[in-house]
Parts: sequence; structure tokens; C-alpha cells
Amino acid sequence: MFEYTTKEKNEVLEKYFVSKESLMIHVFPKKQKQKYLCLLWIKSLFEKDKYYTEKEINDLLKNIHQDYVMIRRYLVDFGLLYRKEDGSKYWI
Repeated sequence: MFEYTTKEKNEVLEKYFVSKESLMIHVFPKKQKQKYLCLLWIKSLFEKDKYYTEKEINDLLKNIHQDYVMIRRYLVDFGLLYRKEDGSKYWI
């Protein structure tokens, strides 16, 4: 979706996340590319080839940002997380 360097991705980690370990976001960026790079870090928390319920997604994202619904929506909108139309399953 966006071209980026490892340096840019790491700069976003330093700027927007409280710590590298917890991936808690203190401020969610306004610029689309920076949002995308934050979401790439968040995506790394999910297991490939595993299906998640909406509740499981929400529980994981609640630890990252208070507006976990927004984060979930952006993950889907940016094509980093897929979901069934009825919202019953999510996957990477």
C-alpha cells in the first residue's frame, strides 16, 4: 500500500508507541502512511493462519489503544486484517 523503509517503520515505533514490548499507542497518527506503519506493528501480534472472533480481536486491541474499534476498522480498511462479511471471523 505504501512504500517505506525499515528506518521509517522503526521511527513510527519510537514516536507513537509507549514501548516496543507492549505496543501500546499513546497517540494514533493522523497521516495515512504513519497509521499504516503503526498498524503493521500491531499486525505482528496476530498469528498467521489462525481465525479470531471479534471478541478475541477486541481483547487484544484493548491493550493497545482505548479506541480499539477504530484500530480494528483501520486494520481491515488497510487490508492488514480480513473478516467475514458478518464479522464472525477475522484473520491475517
